[in-house]
Amino acid sequence: MSKKKIEKEVEMNEQIKSLVEEKAELNDRFLRLYSEFENYKKRTNKEKIDLIATASEKVIIALLPVVDDFERAIKHNENVNDITVLKEGFELIYNKLIALFNRFDIVEISATGEQFDTDLHEAITHFPAASKEDKGKIMDVTEKGYKLKDKVIRFSKVVVAN
Repeated sequence: MSKKKIEKEVEMNEQIKSLVEEKAELNDRFLRLYSEFENYKKRTNKEKIDLIATASEKVIIALLPVVDDFERAIKHNENVNDITVLKEGFELIYNKLIALFNRFDIVEISATGEQFDTDLHEAITHFPAASKEDKGKIMDVTEKGYKLKDKVIRFSKVVVAN
C-alpha cells in the first residue's frame, strides 16, 4: 500500500471514530431530553389529576359556613313562634349563599320575559301566547338556570308561549 492510501485510511478511520463518538453523544443527549420530557408529561398529568380531585374543595369549604348557619337556624327555630324571625333567618342564609355564588362567578340565567334560547333554557311545556309579541317568550321559570363564568352548568327549565 502506498503512503497516501494509508494516510487516507487513517484519516477516514479517525473521521469514522469522530462520527461514532458524535453519534453516541447526540444519542445520549436525545435520550436525556426524551427522558426529561417523559418526566415532565408524567408530572403535569399528576398535577392535573390532583387539581381535578381537589377542584371542588374550595367550593365545599366555602359552603360549610352556610350549612353551619342552616344547622343553627334549625336548632334555634325549634321553639320560635314568630314567623318573621324565621323569614329573616332564611333570607340571611340565602343572601350568604348568593354572595358565595358571586365569589365563584356563578350567575343566574335570566329567563322570565326573555326570548327562548336553547343554549340557555330547556322548555318543559308550552302555553298559547296571549299576543303575537309574546310568541317564543318565556312565561314562567320552574327551575332557575346558572352559568359558571360563560359555561351553562344548569339550564333554566321554563314555560314558553307559542
